[in-house]
Amino acid sequence: MVLADLGGQISSALQNLQNSTVIDETVLNDLLKTITISLMRADVNVQLVKKLRDSILQEVKLDELASGINKRRAIQRAVFDNLVQLLSPAKEPYRPKKGRSNVVMFVGLQGSGKTTTIAKYAKWFKRKHWNCGMVCADTFRAGAFDQLKQNATRIKVPFYGSYTEADPVVIAREGVEQFKKQNFDMIIVDTSGRHKQSDDLFEEMVRVRDAVQPDEIVFVMDSTIGQAARDQAQAFSDSVDVGSVIITKLDGHARGGGALSAVAATGSPIIFIGTGEHFDDIEPFDARSFIKRLLGMGDLESLADEMKSKGVFDQNPDMIKRMSQGLFSFRDMYQQFESVKSMGPLGRVMSMIPGLPQGLVQKGQEREGQERIQRFTYMMDSMNELEMDGIAEIDRPRAERIARGAGCNLMEVGLLLKSHQQMAQMVGNLGKNKLINKADGSDAKLQQQLKRNPQMVAQKLAKSMDPKMLQQMGGAQNLLKMMQSMSGGGGGDGFAEMMQNLGGGGGGTPDMNAMMRRMRGGGGGRRGRRR
Repeated sequence: MVLADLGGQISSALQNLQNSTVIDETVLNDLLKTITISLMRADVNVQLVKKLRDSILQEVKLDELASGINKRRAIQRAVFDNLVQLLSPAKEPYRPKKGRSNVVMFVGLQGSGKTTTIAKYAKWFKRKHWNCGMVCADTFRAGAFDQLKQNATRIKVPFYGSYTEADPVVIAREGVEQFKKQNFDMIIVDTSGRHKQSDDLFEEMVRVRDAVQPDEIVFVMDSTIGQAARDQAQAFSDSVDVGSVIITKLDGHARGGGALSAVAATGSPIIFIGTGEHFDDIEPFDARSFIKRLLGMGDLESLADEMKSKGVFDQNPDMIKRMSQGLFSFRDMYQQFESVKSMGPLGRVMSMIPGLPQGLVQKGQEREGQERIQRFTYMMDSMNELEMDGIAEIDRPRAERIARGAGCNLMEVGLLLKSHQQMAQMVGNLGKNKLINKADGSDAKLQQQLKRNPQMVAQKLAKSMDPKMLQQMGGAQNLLKMMQSMSGGGGGDGFAEMMQNLGGGGGGTPDMNAMMRRMRGGGGGRRGRRR
């Protein structure tokens, strides 16, 4: 998660507030001191920090609070609301309309990640079934057209540009006209950047703007420059009426707060943030959701929306029935892994679940975590139909066969079995919940809740989740820590015993069927290839 250190410090301060026996001015001042220092270390503008502190003090006057008011909650609410307000300018961003040609012009300094961001932006709309086209009007930077062409080819989006035409205005006009004739929904225009603000840059932007008459001008801001972003945003906004902003390179950089506060100070709304190098590493920005995830409060609203939009619970009605009965096979596990992968980076999904530790899936290990899930699916593809549906128990010979078929080792098969056991326990807890199931065990109530109120179901799932199980998917280092802690902690959960038995280490092999009975589950592959 971006700015995780800042979020962790503020969350810790709020937790100290929760643990305080008496809430008085001293406690409030200590809290605000911690918050202001944390914000300034993240390079948030000092004037904005002072304004936020004064606003909280104005809202929370402990001596004037009515009796019966929860002081802790009042302070927490004021902190949260003011942090959201810090990132919520009054100006509304442009809302593209499908069915017409929306022309969006991108501007920014050279090196801000503008051309890559355009590809991310195009891919985001393409996933929502918009017909997108990209126009390269950057004739200043050598290789700009080649980069845009390569990016467009990789995301399979049409592009327009020229190796011979030197006038960016001509290229922009011709490209936009061509895509309009073809009734493209989204036409994205890349413009030239410079190493620094210059008169010729702004003059060229104005001429391109006049030629294409964009519906929206997006300023791409590099978050690594900190508070210097404030002058940039103001200069671009004064020249070409910037409608909205995308902040790039916000994947954990300590100075990202400067860019966030600078944009808010100029009145330009943030519409997306870039969180990595890959074309999928872009997130729509919502101030409330951002602050909730920053503070470790989760974002069940967004998680529920993702679950609904991806049809997570519409893919297999039989799975809903089994979940309502507290049953969970490897086949179900496979389908859930596929759903998680469709929802984007693993760290982003985890950050939406309240109560999970900050940084559970470390940045830079997300792709490794995705690969870990993929290897789990390979193992499940090596299972036969009986194993997939939980009819056949997975003893040592079966585990060895699964490992050979998936090209992995017994340790990894053991981790898969352990993950399934924990997920099955989580689903079992959900199945026992009286709020979402009828006494007769029918699945009608669960189906209704999944469709009408996925947020409530997501909340129940979140409460049942074991962070250790999620942590093992977050990369090799987290995986190693979990293995060491489990294997060194005795036989509490049977994991060390299972590893010893599957690995064949030490003396002999105890009753594998008895041990595997605790891990009983089914397959999750698309089709069992083994018998």
